[in-house]
Amino acid sequence: MSDRSFLTWPFFEERHRGLAIKLDSWAETHLAEINHGDTDAACRALVGALGAGGWLSHAAVSPDSNTPLDVRTLCLIRETLARHDGLADFAFAMQGLGTGAISLFGSEEQKAEWLPRVRAGEAISAFALTEPRSGSDVANSTMTARLEGDSYVLNGEKTWISNGGIADVYTVFARTGEAPGAKGLSAFIVPADTPGLRVAERLETIAPHPLATLAFEDCRVPASALIGTSGAGFRIAMSVLDVFRSTVAAAALGFARRALDEAIARVTTRQVQGAPLFELQMVQGHIADMAMDVDAAALLIYRAAWAKDSGAPRVSREAAMAKLFSTDQAQKVIDAAVQLHGGDGVRSGETVERLYREIRALRIYEGASDVQRVIIARQTVGAYQGG
Repeated sequence: MSDRSFLTWPFFEERHRGLAIKLDSWAETHLAEINHGDTDAACRALVGALGAGGWLSHAAVSPDSNTPLDVRTLCLIRETLARHDGLADFAFAMQGLGTGAISLFGSEEQKAEWLPRVRAGEAISAFALTEPRSGSDVANSTMTARLEGDSYVLNGEKTWISNGGIADVYTVFARTGEAPGAKGLSAFIVPADTPGLRVAERLETIAPHPLATLAFEDCRVPASALIGTSGAGFRIAMSVLDVFRSTVAAAALGFARRALDEAIARVTTRQVQGAPLFELQMVQGHIADMAMDVDAAALLIYRAAWAKDSGAPRVSREAAMAKLFSTDQAQKVIDAAVQLHGGDGVRSGETVERLYREIRALRIYEGASDVQRVIIARQTVGAYQGG
């Protein structure tokens, strides 16, 4: 059984502890039923199962309540799901990220139209921010949204869009031109069946997920599709990432915990010269380093989540630290688990082999590792200069 002692840490309330234990039990029973042979079908099935289980009610706010998103809950759910099934974590995360702008900044009408369906698992959402020539440099986005009467006309491309091709609704960021750079972007709700929106290419990766390049060609949406105010798109995108970036770190932590579990099972049962592999001091050293990295990552993650839930207006530095450290260290933990499995570690279908493929993307999306270093450095120096 995976270590649960971290649930006693003061970052959590009893409701968090109960949720984590309940979800662990639910995942054991329900996730094994999902056939992963067809990735698109598996994601649809996972969204449906998570909705039916009530877990997606934590991914998006209720239109009938002023209760905000609870970041500790989001992190605990992602950590637990990732430990069981990477695609289940992906399915949950995208329901939250895809409608994060609506949860945080949407009108009452926008919330009422989309959030109940997303929370129930009846509609799949996606977050369309990245462009072919502006990955981490969001302010350099070139896709346009031109106001014509009571409509906006969208033209351009988005790429590496998770749930691209299977989503029912996209949150799309485009340049409306109020000012240069970051101040000239706006956010829009674009249903997947909107004329002028098409899937230009499906993208294949080492860990299968629904990903696509989207083309917008005179794609017309009503002015009511604008989220928040015109020109506020960059602030909206950064606010959404401020909430969900810590959850990426939590998913990495879930992968790392599973890798540590698999490594412990291996070294305590595998015999070498008549004794368990664990009796070798070098192996003990690996296990110690893995356990330390897991706990250090958890501390950074739940520090950031607790700070956000406690009312901090922005936790960019804390979330960046959590994502950078947790994703980088999870890669190391999983690599060590592969090494301890020997040849079986690279056998297709083995748990640690799957984890090895799944972890790599987390060091890139929602802000690559080097971008996180820039954020941390700038905010650290800024705080120092500000006294």
